[in-house]
Amino acid sequence: MVGKVLLLKTYCNIGEVNLPSQEESLSERIDFMVYVLDVDGKQLMPTSNPKARQLLKQKKAIVKHVKPFTIQLTYRTKTEYIQTITLGVDSGYLNIGFSATTDTKELICGEVKLLQGMSDRITEKAMYRRIRRDKSRYRKPRWNNRKVEKEWLAPSIQHKLDSHIRFIDKLRGLLPIKKVIVEVANFDIQQIKNRNIQGEEYQQGEQMGFYNLREYILHRDNHQCQNPNCKNKDKNPILELHHISFKSNGGTDIGNNLITLCNKCHTSPNHKKGKLLDLWQTKKPKIRGFKDATFMSMVRWRLVNTMGYLHTYGYITKHNRIKHQLEKTHYNDAFCIANDSNQTRVEPILFEQVRRNNRSLEKFYDAKMIDLRTGEKVSGSELNNGRRTRNKNKNSENLRVYRGEKISKGQRRIRKGKSLYQPNDLVRYDGQIYTVKGSQNGGKYVALKEIKKVPKVELLTPYRFRKGFAC
Repeated sequence: MVGKVLLLKTYCNIGEVNLPSQEESLSERIDFMVYVLDVDGKQLMPTSNPKARQLLKQKKAIVKHVKPFTIQLTYRTKTEYIQTITLGVDSGYLNIGFSATTDTKELICGEVKLLQGMSDRITEKAMYRRIRRDKSRYRKPRWNNRKVEKEWLAPSIQHKLDSHIRFIDKLRGLLPIKKVIVEVANFDIQQIKNRNIQGEEYQQGEQMGFYNLREYILHRDNHQCQNPNCKNKDKNPILELHHISFKSNGGTDIGNNLITLCNKCHTSPNHKKGKLLDLWQTKKPKIRGFKDATFMSMVRWRLVNTMGYLHTYGYITKHNRIKHQLEKTHYNDAFCIANDSNQTRVEPILFEQVRRNNRSLEKFYDAKMIDLRTGEKVSGSELNNGRRTRNKNKNSENLRVYRGEKISKGQRRIRKGKSLYQPNDLVRYDGQIYTVKGSQNGGKYVALKEIKKVPKVELLTPYRFRKGFAC
């Protein structure tokens, strides 16, 4: 344990990450925008590369963070000129796009890959808790002490919300951001229901209402042709909107009467009597619902209503992206959310959300045995006795009779200590940088993702401890 502490102290004394020992070599690496904090840690406007080199060389600033590169002044400035900075956030289930801009240029942009599998981890934790409580035979009943708050969210949804808030706060720790705009949905469903809704966002061109309705239909249909017998083999087919009930027969422009077709299916011959599109008028195709979009809608609107952020819609973002001829990416969408004018862009920064800690001290490993029906190795829980309740009529089939030879016994492991290196940390081994997969034998050996060899921990040196939002 003493060796681990000394090793950790040695790493912390080096700096946050691999900084060159000479200031000249450090200044050569500053070829990107530099973010500035004052002597009290307050956010200032970013500075240019030559200015940052000069401040570091004159000992008027120190390196605060390496990624993104941030310096902190060691003297008090006479003036604090702050421009209006707008942060655009393209919120999502898998990724977050972000872009902070002023009236003239972009200051930071990039994407965040969010942590996945939270729902599975919550389910696993509930399983372990249930096993522990089942072993407490005379445990005092606690069924009446559960209290649900009014604004309660499911844990998996709450985690997504907290992740968005934490990352926005992280950006606010780099820049003096005054305004945050979040894209809450791809379309404004209220405007579809009531075309007379007024507002500045609906007065930016004749086609804005069309983009709203079109984006709604394309998103609902997964940007795919809904003809089950479509033979279009183009990689990027041209998609069009079709009225299920023809307008000549009184069909309207409401969402339930529109569907996505490619240009090879949306043809005049298919509209003729007895053809596919004519038959759809009487036997309407099945239209997808929006249960999958509800998850992120709750997160986005909670950001707006709780944190006081401004909001916009995806069809406005798409309109701006097409106008500026930008590629479809999360950070380009965030740029269009923050500002719809042409500005100087910066290189995107990629972040990854890494799990900070595994607090599970106890692990259960099921026994492995042969399934007599297939001859394959399965876990013991798959061949259970089928009992679910005391009512035998509600129990399922007893599968224990198909248990064959036992390959391995079940295990219960209790973690007694914590290894210095955790999963996704970066270490240096044999002159190369590797990613930690896990530790073995109480931390004596560390498994690496890139190689099969399991080196001893004494042969490794820390390169970067990646926790939270790792750049």
